[in-house]
Amino acid sequence: MATIEECRAALGKLSDTMRGAEGEVGAAAALERSVSCHITDLDVTFAGRMTGGRIEVDATFPGPPREKARIRLALAGDDLVALVDGELNFATAWGSGRVRLEASLLDLFRLRKLL
Repeated sequence: MATIEECRAALGKLSDTMRGAEGEVGAAAALERSVSCHITDLDVTFAGRMTGGRIEVDATFPGPPREKARIRLALAGDDLVALVDGELNFATAWGSGRVRLEASLLDLFRLRKLL
């Protein structure tokens, strides 16, 4: 089972990848949105913002998200690490229910280019 530190590092790696993206992927990464990532097996939430092509985590707290972010992700810690490392396909994980992503329809269309 991934630790909180490994999950935070995975989000940092995802943020670094987003910052270097170009074209349509770069445009999708440039969204300005509040985000939350609930790690279900650890029951911890990372909350912050997508801004300037990066994910900035402002807070980490126990339990589910306290406020409804515009982009909400929920998954197990091992799945987050595997997604970021390219070992787990997002579409397959989302289709099977291992990953939950909630956002507006327009944001989902943009985010699919990132994931």
